[in-house]
Amino acid sequence: MLKINEIFYSIQGETTYVGCPTVFVRLTACNLRCTYCDTKYSYYEGEMQTLEAIIAEIDSHKAPNVCITGGEPLLQKEVHTLMKTLCDKGYLVSLETSGSKSVEQVDPRVKIILDVKTPDSGAANSFLMANIRFSTPSTEYKFVICSEEDFEWSEEFCRQHKLFENFVVLYSPSYGQVSERWLAEKILQKNSSARLQLQLHKYIWSSETRGV
Repeated sequence: MLKINEIFYSIQGETTYVGCPTVFVRLTACNLRCTYCDTKYSYYEGEMQTLEAIIAEIDSHKAPNVCITGGEPLLQKEVHTLMKTLCDKGYLVSLETSGSKSVEQVDPRVKIILDVKTPDSGAANSFLMANIRFSTPSTEYKFVICSEEDFEWSEEFCRQHKLFENFVVLYSPSYGQVSERWLAEKILQKNSSARLQLQLHKYIWSSETRGV
């Protein structure tokens, strides 16, 4: 059983799977309280569902991609069984996690997106450094940039831990806090190896729309 906040079918708005039709499985609960969180409703809302019911809902959408997200999905241990089962069924599975919980037990077939929390996130120092060691070649690192300080901090973190050399690194502007153009220009000015990432779903629909 897993406590599920919502399951919905939409366009992937982030990561290198951006633009792909995807089934999203949002799990309930989070151990962090980021200042820019856009899914506060996932902190507590949700219902217990069996793995069979969850997979049946996923199957009904007939999409090849499944994104496991939250909240913080790794707070519920049975999520590992769900991800393994989905991989066994041939789905392309991605996991969006804050990086504050160990990814050591995640099925190696899953694309892991580690969201490293910056100083202005409100959850600084929450990243579990051992997760760098547990990363696979497909792992992607995401930094939500809220300020100049966040940008410089992220650049130093990536250099210190050789993320640019080994992984896809995504910089995303904190929606409504810094502009996309500002971040794009910072990446160019600093010759950063990061990839600019926008939350595509917020531009297709709106930042307030749920289930997209």
